[in-house]
Amino acid sequence: MATIWFLVILLCLLMYVVLDGYDLGIGIASLIEPDANHRHEMLEQVAQAWDGNETWLVLLGVSLWAGFPAAFGTVLPHAYLPVIVMLFALIVRGVSVEMASQAHPAPRWERAFGIASLIAALAQGIAVATLTAHLTVADGAFSGSPFGAISWFSALSAVTVTCGYLALGYAYTKWKATGELRARAGHGGAISAVLASLLAVGCLIAVSATATPLSLHGPARVIAFTGVLLFAVAGAVMSVMTLRPTSPYDGLPLAGLVTTVVALVIALVVARYPVLASPELTLANTAAPPGTLAFLAVGIGLNVPLILFYNWFAHHAFRGKAPANHLSNGTTGGA
Repeated sequence: MATIWFLVILLCLLMYVVLDGYDLGIGIASLIEPDANHRHEMLEQVAQAWDGNETWLVLLGVSLWAGFPAAFGTVLPHAYLPVIVMLFALIVRGVSVEMASQAHPAPRWERAFGIASLIAALAQGIAVATLTAHLTVADGAFSGSPFGAISWFSALSAVTVTCGYLALGYAYTKWKATGELRARAGHGGAISAVLASLLAVGCLIAVSATATPLSLHGPARVIAFTGVLLFAVAGAVMSVMTLRPTSPYDGLPLAGLVTTVVALVIALVVARYPVLASPELTLANTAAPPGTLAFLAVGIGLNVPLILFYNWFAHHAFRGKAPANHLSNGTTGGA
């Protein structure tokens, strides 16, 4: 039952990284976009569905807290600082999206949207690195420093996550935009995708120097890890090749990057299972009682299809290319 619940948490994580990843990336990209009309067009792409995307983060937190309370109670205090910063950034970001969408032109709100997106992405990268840190535990509770999440590896992880989100944002923009913005997104996306790929390789190498290095003992685990990484490489290559403005396949860059992100996360799970975090926090010794997991599975199981349907409906309703001049008339796609 613990493994099944872990798969539910993994689904929530992947859905959040992919869906909120692209709109965080769009926010970051807006900071370096010189054209005001293009910046607002990028923000409107986010305004269409950002609230449904972030629902997965709420479901992820609740699932981890309820399903693996011992791990949650140990890891979260270690990551209080980046998590709190992330939450405040997401609040500012949500407010700025709505304000800028409803009161165009609003350059200050658009700037706040971009800065908050950048801060949230960096904070998430630092928080993720907590899973590789050595956690000080006394009597079953975390007893280390609240600043323990800050390290050289957390800095590398933060930059990697931010570049990955930026690549997703550019890929989504190329898929939805037309004209000059589409071309700009293609150029920026190719550069950020290459940089994110190199940083991801650096993280995979550097993680061996952390408290929880990858465990690749046994041929089956090595074969699975290598096979999944090949999917990640194939997705990255496809995205870089099709992000070029001359490529007519505007949907393939996003598909390739989604493949890469999902494959990398699965590869890390393969190389760490069943360890959740250091020291020796595994699925078995941190999971809630089976009865609790079964009860929670009913509630979460009812919500997951609803959220999936909302995500599908929101993106289906705003499918297709956005006309390049529709923003000048005050048309918005507010969430």
